Parts: sequence; structure tokens; C-alpha cells
Amino acid sequence: MNWNYRCPTCGAEYAIDPGRYLCGACSAANVPGKALRGVLECVWSGTYDQSRDGPVPLPVPASFFPPIPVGDTPLWAPDRLRAELGFPKLFLKDDTCNPSGSYKDRASYLVAAFARQRGVKEIALASTGNAASSMAAVGAAAGLKITVFVPATAPIAKRVQVLQYGAELREIQGNYDLAFDKSLEYSAETGVLSRNTAYNPLTIEGKKTASFEIARALGAASGAGGKAVAPDHVFVPTGDGVIIAGVIRGFEDLLKLGAIAKMPIVWAAQAEGSSAIARAMSAPAGTDPFAETVAATTTADSISVDSPRNGYYALEKLKKYGGKAVTVSDEEILAAQRLVSAKAGLFAEPSSACAFAGFYKVRQTIDPSQSVVVMLTGSGLKDIKNAAKAVGATV
Repeated sequence: MNWNYRCPTCGAEYAIDPGRYLCGACSAANVPGKALRGVLECVWSGTYDQSRDGPVPLPVPASFFPPIPVGDTPLWAPDRLRAELGFPKLFLKDDTCNPSGSYKDRASYLVAAFARQRGVKEIALASTGNAASSMAAVGAAAGLKITVFVPATAPIAKRVQVLQYGAELREIQGNYDLAFDKSLEYSAETGVLSRNTAYNPLTIEGKKTASFEIARALGAASGAGGKAVAPDHVFVPTGDGVIIAGVIRGFEDLLKLGAIAKMPIVWAAQAEGSSAIARAMSAPAGTDPFAETVAATTTADSISVDSPRNGYYALEKLKKYGGKAVTVSDEEILAAQRLVSAKAGLFAEPSSACAFAGFYKVRQTIDPSQSVVVMLTGSGLKDIKNAAKAVGATV
């Protein structure tokens, strides 16, 4: 297989090398603190052989991945939720059991493998907490130095994780957007590899692996003789837009391989207080959908961003394949968190519960005979303070 970066806007192609992050031409229009233009995607040509290239086509050989069990997370069939809601084909994709308790491990795993392949010794990034603890965990297994920039308001559990894994924690007196800019300044000054979400195309590519797992698990559950099966709907918690772009990229690859027959309807589930991508979905034609920056205010810290750095790319993917968006209140998010915990036994953090809250809100518009996958991307143990609010506890 042959791999390269390609700009979906202008078609320019680049080698996958350290130091190459955005399209040189398209990124010239970028404004600090705004959604990124020129986000690149990983594309491959040639023949994909699963027995030779691994379960998912990826731009780094399997031998460079660190010894930590990322991915292959379970797809739950929650009987009580199915019965209560009348959706016999409802599934929960449980990424809370990744090593750091987060879906972000999928991106960190690929970035770490790339670093090992290219002899890179240090990785830097900004995060609201999950990407930081994720990269710290995977970096510990890979023997890499990890430097993270995190808002001081990030949940203590996520900051403690970073320190336990031995990474350098730099707390920022400001929001994620400021942390993002600070981490870019550090990478530019030192030359270390940036793992910043969206900015590094590998963060999108690493997150496509869940789509392959979902399709294969649904194929096995449906008795399709081992063939992959695409769900009808996938609900994805959305902040910066990288997870949802990665999920769509995975299904795009499955279509390219002829493994599935259709693209699922992919739903961007956002908190009302951090809903830039949902607003962009209905922006008038000919206008810049991310021109306005609205300060984010939501309990769901992992999807709380003022300006989604992967906004343009995620929006293009959603529109191309008929994706949809739904926004929910913090109260609906905490109610969904408790419902999934109490009826399925799966404790997810508020940002993950946003995806289930989105499904719950629009469920009456969906044919109950269709298959629905809800992505639960982070453990509830990462944010006990907000989880306590849902059950009236004091911590």
C-alpha cells in the first residue's frame, strides 16, 4: 500500500512526514483561534490485504505500535435500554475500556507509532483532559516524552492521570483554545511533534478504527457470514469534530473496500453550550459557517470548544453523506448519563452521554427497526464532580 496526505479542498498531495500538518496553500487563510482550513487526510492506494496490513489500513506498519491494548472495544447490546425505548437494534460502542478510559487512545496510538517509526522522541499537545491523559498513557508505553497544555479547570482526575503516566503537565489559565495556541507555539519553538487534534492529520486517521470494529461486530451479530455490516445510524459526541470525522473516514474506507453497501446516517451530538458544528449545518449558503465564535459553556468538558478546529473538514464530511446534528442541554446530558448507567451498567462521562442524549431526543424520528450505534467515548470516572450532580451527591 502507498500512503500520502491529501488536501480535500485543493487536491494538493504531500508526503506523510514529521512537520507536515496542514495544506501549505489552504492554511494560508487560517486565523488564530478559528477553525482550521487546510486540514489534510490520509489516503492510500494499492491493494489492502488484511492478513498482511492488519485489521484496518493505517499509514504505519504494525511493528511500530507500542505494547498497549488500544481498540477492539466491545459493542454492547443493552437489553433493558432496548426494551424501554423500543429499539431492538440499539448498540453502545464502549470506548471507556481503552487503556486511559477514552476514545482518544485510538489517535494517540497511531501518533505514537508514527513517532517511533520516524525516531521522534517528544510529542506535545493541547487538551481539555482526555487527549492529554490518553497521549500520556500511550507515550508511557512507547517510551516517549509527552508535554501537555491543559486548562487549569480540567477535571482533576484527568490531570492526575497525566501526572501518573509521567508526562509534563502545563496548566493554562484559560480555555482549550488558548491551550491549543500555546502548544503550537511550543512545537514551533522546539520542533517536537504536535499531536494537536485536527492539526495533525493522524489524529483523524487513528479514530477511524472504531468504524471497522462496529461494522465487523454488526456483521457477526446479524449472521452475515462474517461480512461487515454498516449500522443505519451512528451518534457521535462532537466538539472539535475530529472523532466524527474519523468515524466517517472509517466508513469511507469500508465503502472503498466494498465491505459495506452504504454510509450510515452519522449524527453530530453537541451540547447546546458548545454547538458550533450544529449551527454551521444550517448556515446560509455562501457564508462562512464558523465566522462567529461563541464562548462555550457546558458540563461536558471534553466537547467544550469555542471554535472547532476541525470544523470545516467535519462539516464537509457530514454534508457529503447526509449527516445530521442534534443539540441537547446539560440537564439532558446528565439525565442520559444516569439512564445509561442505571439501565445498561455503563458509566460514561458527560461528553459521551451527550451522544446518548442526542439519540434519546430524536428517537421518535427514527424507525425503531433500524440499527443504532451510540458512541460512548470516555469513562464516567474521569469526571466524578459532574457525575455527582446527576445523582444529587456531594463530592
